[in-house]
Amino acid sequence: MLQVGSPLRPRRLLAGLLAIACLGLAGCQGRERSDSPPEAGDVVVARVNGVPVWTSDVKREAVAQGLIGEGEPLDPASEQFRRTTDEVIDRRLLAAEASNRKLDRDPAVQRRLAAARERILADLVVDSTVTGAISESAIRGLYQEQVRLSRQTEEIRARQIVVATQAEADAIRKLLGSGGSFEALAMERSLDAATRFNGGDLGYFTADIMPDSYEAALKSAKAGQTIGPFQVEGGWALVKVEDRRPEQPITLEAARPQIVRFLTYDQVRDLLEKLRGQAKVQTFLQTTPDVPGQPREPASGTPAPQDKPQGKTEGTQP
Repeated sequence: MLQVGSPLRPRRLLAGLLAIACLGLAGCQGRERSDSPPEAGDVVVARVNGVPVWTSDVKREAVAQGLIGEGEPLDPASEQFRRTTDEVIDRRLLAAEASNRKLDRDPAVQRRLAAARERILADLVVDSTVTGAISESAIRGLYQEQVRLSRQTEEIRARQIVVATQAEADAIRKLLGSGGSFEALAMERSLDAATRFNGGDLGYFTADIMPDSYEAALKSAKAGQTIGPFQVEGGWALVKVEDRRPEQPITLEAARPQIVRFLTYDQVRDLLEKLRGQAKVQTFLQTTPDVPGQPREPASGTPAPQDKPQGKTEGTQP
């Protein structure tokens, strides 16, 4: 199916939590005491120095910690909701204390606050960009296209018995020829611990994922046929072909997460290409000289003094 490398994906988890916490460093005492619900149906579940904690604040914290997914419910009567509410209260108290200690005036802290703000805004742009692209019709359309383009192969269901020597395999083959049960003999004689106790059942598979000896032996075998013995890693095998069928395509629901990642990556990549084309971007990454046999890595530290910056410029300044 889709091969999209390492897709860029919006993340709100710990980074979002840090960003929200940092933005609250102004302290609860300095915030406006508004009792207007920030979201429809919001209810006040606590107050910190008069400032309300809403159900949406608690749910957002739960999402940031990965306790629930975006849009999933969190029962206000649950123990998890109570614990998360306590964590929101603690965070606000710590933020207020940081403000009282004037920690937010430190230049290093201000840079961290600015970086946190950038991350939140970047996530918002990504969300707004991909919202229209990741529709049900887009997901289904891409799924159908992939199914149409995919090369359908054949799946085989088989059972196996693996023994140490060819003589043992030949003896078992004779027992099978006289009416012996393949499943029973697999449980009794097979050395393969992964399949022995379910009668040697390998399930459905495609021949190309099997070792070469299996692939060659199964290539022309028909359903109901027992093949072997043939040599395999660790011994000799007898294989009974139970069924052959066209490979079943992946279901829409199984493919959905991968399709969503691809559509997200596609939209964000296009947006970044557009933004880089409109901006003036210069990079000043110093690299070490090439050494035979050694990987090339960026050097740490600041660039060496130069008369003129030697960087890469992308696009033109609007």
